[in-house]
Amino acid sequence: MKRLSIGICLFLLIFNYACSPKPKEDKRIIITVTIEPQRYFAERLVDDSIFVIKTMVAPGVSPETYDPTPNQLTELAKSRAYFGIGQIGFEQTWMSRLKVNNPRVYFFDNSEGFNFIEAEHQCHDNHIHEGTDPHIWSSPSGALKIIENMRNALIKIEANPVNLENRYTELCNEIKKTDQLIRSLLDKTSQKEFIIYHPALSYFAHDYGLKQHVIEIEGKEPSVNQIRELIRTAKEKNIKTVFIQEEFDKKNAELIAKEVGCKLVVINPLSYNWKEEMIRIAQSLADE
Repeated sequence: MKRLSIGICLFLLIFNYACSPKPKEDKRIIITVTIEPQRYFAERLVDDSIFVIKTMVAPGVSPETYDPTPNQLTELAKSRAYFGIGQIGFEQTWMSRLKVNNPRVYFFDNSEGFNFIEAEHQCHDNHIHEGTDPHIWSSPSGALKIIENMRNALIKIEANPVNLENRYTELCNEIKKTDQLIRSLLDKTSQKEFIIYHPALSYFAHDYGLKQHVIEIEGKEPSVNQIRELIRTAKEKNIKTVFIQEEFDKKNAELIAKEVGCKLVVINPLSYNWKEEMIRIAQSLADE
């Protein structure tokens, strides 16, 4: 009798499993982007009943050093298109391989036609090194170029031109209003210089007449002398804000903020919530 009961239970479990509805297959067109701010823009341009946007670089990690997981590399083959951001470390390391291994995926560069800033830094060997600054999404002007390139790419991969154009216009207006709000916030402050761990706000600083002083240089920890120089500069310039990104070690930024007596603000320029993060950065500089 006991064996019969167990057999009946097993039969019922198998029967229920066989009869239960199977998960509906997601047949939407996949577009993969490199970083979360791109997903923010893309999701406002596309019809989410037709497209789904996936991000390659996981939140909370540096896109300068990120390596994709085996599952991500497999999933990329299912994408209709890949939207790159241009000069970022991840793409410089991986993009050629991604293209070779995914010949059926359309690859687009969202930074096409953008005027990059040539970043100039005093490095640890006391020489001046130059390089292209990749962080174009960290300002409204960069955001406008990104979504223009996204729109042009979407037209080529079967997006509805009328609906796409309406969404594009709405997003342009949103970005322009964000720019106006940032300008109104920064107009109220005399704080025109700030310290940041990783130089992610070059375009933000350029657009609004600000100057960023960088703690990390070319991915290297600063020397004791460099920290002393930053502290001296901060006191001399009356700098009141030190920014530190979520994915980096806070100890050097905390040390500088403590020595200078200014506030330490944790920011995330790679946040999905692009608009809110840009405004929050401006508010941090405006709040004296």
